[in-house]
Amino acid sequence: MTTTEQLSALSSILAQSGLHSLFQPIISLSERRILGYEALSRGPSNSPLHSPVALFAVARQAGRLSELEIACRQSACRRFNEQQLPGKLFLNVSPESLLEAAHQPGRTLQLLQDFGIKPNQVVIELTEQTPTDDFQLLHTALHHYRAMGFSIALDDLGAGYSSLRLWSELRPDYVKIDRHFIDGIHQDALKREFVGSILQIANASRAQVIAEGIELPEELAVLTEMGVDLVQGYLLCRPQEHPPRDARTLMPRRDSSAVALGEDGSDLSALLNDQPAVARHTPTATVLEAFRRQANLNSLAVLDEQGQPCGIVHRHSLSDALLKPFATDLFARKPISRLMSDDFLAVELGQSLQQVSRLITSRARQRIEEDFIITLDGNYLGLGRVIDVLKLITELKIQQARYANPLTLLPGNVPIQQCLTRLLQQQRESLICYVDIDSFKPFNEMNGSVLYKQMRDEPETANQMIHLVAGLIQQSYDLVPKKQKI
Repeated sequence: MTTTEQLSALSSILAQSGLHSLFQPIISLSERRILGYEALSRGPSNSPLHSPVALFAVARQAGRLSELEIACRQSACRRFNEQQLPGKLFLNVSPESLLEAAHQPGRTLQLLQDFGIKPNQVVIELTEQTPTDDFQLLHTALHHYRAMGFSIALDDLGAGYSSLRLWSELRPDYVKIDRHFIDGIHQDALKREFVGSILQIANASRAQVIAEGIELPEELAVLTEMGVDLVQGYLLCRPQEHPPRDARTLMPRRDSSAVALGEDGSDLSALLNDQPAVARHTPTATVLEAFRRQANLNSLAVLDEQGQPCGIVHRHSLSDALLKPFATDLFARKPISRLMSDDFLAVELGQSLQQVSRLITSRARQRIEEDFIITLDGNYLGLGRVIDVLKLITELKIQQARYANPLTLLPGNVPIQQCLTRLLQQQRESLICYVDIDSFKPFNEMNGSVLYKQMRDEPETANQMIHLVAGLIQQSYDLVPKKQKI
């Protein structure tokens, strides 16, 4: 296809509104709900510009990128409004289009008003394809979006030309990790280190991390264990014109053996406070009276018609809201859904204590006096307290330190016996490898400090040794008949 034909096809698409909008859900694992949808654009199915790569490349070449992006946003807003999709709408915007002379400020806000979408429902997702040097002008443009109530997301972190500087300069609300670092993360320690670092920076900068491009259950399992809560990818749902609205239909099945005990051996039900919940249509006055009757009640979960958590009411937040003049009279008969917070943390009973701890620390807005919701298969069970999580983890750390080997700091006989007992109780298939080295005591006394120093100063060597031993164990495991493995 010649350049002239490509430009003609682009003009036809823009003139005839030939764009199609697809939506891919972004899921909160802890809350088992859809946070929002990323809007993705396609050209007509019979056009050589059907692919977004070709479509945007031609628009960029023709100097009509800003015009194309406005058309994409218009199509996305129309379809989002027609379907009344829940959650937030993520709209892709390239920084270069914001800096184009043809860019018209205020067009996005006008589109939202036309389709009845509130600005706080929209996330401007910066997609960087070319170098961006004018950071001051970009910062001014993004400040303009924020002032109108939009949230900001930085897309493809780690893949752009200046994504780390953009993060530092713009302080986005969301950061989406490039799919390169998600692909095969369960087999790549370096990728796990990268994602771990991103989580630490995000926690410090009060940003939420979204892992996109998830295609394998193993990738999702590793990301969940690391504390990533917001996920997106083909494993969960492909982009669709009519996307699903219920995250529970998209969630992967859990291993039922993990329900009774967390992976760290702690019983997560120890955190469970059997507090009653209220329906979303409960009058505010009734909820206020419940807090007055129970002085030690910090929070109440709010459930929808299916008995699923849809919000939470914290004592201090309700008090602050009702302290305003005439607020009590104004809200007394209104449903509690008007004052509840839909930004809550929900954890499954089968999650490990470490996972719960990481989810709490990854939420910059989580206060130590606030409660979180505990569920089983998405159904409400009760509430948990952040302070109880901290106490339990502290007790486990003390217990581990008490029985640790003083030289290697590895678990001693007591935690090993506890682990074996737990595996037998759960009847989980496991492999036990016992290594006994003859005459190791005099060797250790003579060379132990030297070996320890080498492992400390040469971690790569230590890592190679660990992988070698792990490989030998795996080979021996493969040789054992299936029925003999416990």
